[in-house]
Amino acid sequence: QVQLVESGGGLVQPGGSLRLSCAASGSIFSINAMSWYRQTPGEERELVATITTRGATNYADAVKGRFTISRDNAKNTVYLQMNSLKPEDTAVYYCNAPVRPTGSAYAYNVWGQGTQVTVSS
Repeated sequence: QVQLVESGGGLVQPGGSLRLSCAASGSIFSINAMSWYRQTPGEERELVATITTRGATNYADAVKGRFTISRDNAKNTVYLQMNSLKPEDTAVYYCNAPVRPTGSAYAYNVWGQGTQVTVSS
């Protein structure tokens, strides 16, 4: 069974940095674009950043210039480097990707379990 597992969340002061990681595990044939989302209580999950298999990236306006998404295709891992963090970046961060398991003709939309990021002094 394919899983996405996030790590790297925590508590950081305003202006600080964190690096999130998300590793895919299982028998994987291919992974398409990989994304990071975030969600706060009572709000809808929002897209933070996306990276294609070739490395093209897209960011939400709220994080442009502060966050950087990257991936290591050999490790089936996506990263989110978050700099100049603000209290409004506080949320649970989820990674997401369409993953095609080995032996399957289809890709399935897979979500990680989420990792909490809290920005507070």
